[in-house]
Amino acid sequence: MNLYPLLRPVLFSLSPETAHTVSLKLLDASYRLKITPWLYPTLADDPVNVMGLTFKNRVGLAAGLDKNGDYIDALAALGFGFIEIGTVTPRPQPGNPKPRLFRLPEYQAIINRMGFNNLGLTHLLNQVQDSHYQGILGINIGKNFDTPIDQAVNDYVHGLTHAYPYASYIAINISSPNTQNLRQLQQRDELQGLLATLKQTQHNLEHQHQRYVPLAVKIAPDLSDEQLHEIATMLLEHGIDGVIATNTTLDRSAIAAHPLAAETGGLSGAPLKPQATHVIRVLHDCLQDRLPIIAVGGITSPQDAQEKIDAGASLVQVYSGLIYQGPELARTLIQHFNRQHR
Repeated sequence: MNLYPLLRPVLFSLSPETAHTVSLKLLDASYRLKITPWLYPTLADDPVNVMGLTFKNRVGLAAGLDKNGDYIDALAALGFGFIEIGTVTPRPQPGNPKPRLFRLPEYQAIINRMGFNNLGLTHLLNQVQDSHYQGILGINIGKNFDTPIDQAVNDYVHGLTHAYPYASYIAINISSPNTQNLRQLQQRDELQGLLATLKQTQHNLEHQHQRYVPLAVKIAPDLSDEQLHEIATMLLEHGIDGVIATNTTLDRSAIAAHPLAAETGGLSGAPLKPQATHVIRVLHDCLQDRLPIIAVGGITSPQDAQEKIDAGASLVQVYSGLIYQGPELARTLIQHFNRQHR
């Protein structure tokens, strides 16, 4: 039963950040009251193996919606094949000043400049340990805003080391536009050093914990084809396990006429779709299935999700589309892929 069309006008009467919090609390209440299975009955599994992990379906929740891991069980009950929480930083931080989240309903888009607001790694890992979720859990890690960029690797090593025992995979976020200089880590010299250190850390942790936790790097959509080729080559050279494409964009050409177009931050939602799909195609041409691609960006329909798979992705993730269509979007996508594989 899809109640979201009734709830959406109420939620959209609130500020975007308040609506985000209220939505998650309502979802959590539904889960705790055992209403979720009635609203969203269990869907058949459609397993797929990616990065050595078995996902129960191809549709995941992107990082950013549950930054602190506070709602893992409630979100998992919607049927996602995997959940990615974070981005989390070693220390708690408030993020950028409000307002920092903006809706563009005419475009089914969001602009955000949240700035990795989160309660820190210790809180998130406590939440993971308290959850009952047994599925694939990605933990997305970043650097604190006040960590100098030349010391960023230390924050990523800290995040990887502490999250490793609790994650199914670790996502390395070097592509948010809302932390100063973060995207500099996508440049050749910085990325080479970061990947080498993280791969060595992963190797040490595998030996220590006797289990292998894959690493996936999340990249920006605002990279040239030449940069994408360079990054793809480095990911292969360093034995990284996956790439998440893409984060939000700084490009405003698709929404230039909108009054909010001048707001700083990353643009997500439907306008990002062509850009994100192009990145996937270029990466796939370079990687030739030697490294899986997780697609995120502008998925608002089964056709959008299928386009990402056809471009070369193995999995898809949603976030902004959920703001406009509610939990039913995830189920629609899962059912689409189920039908494809009957």
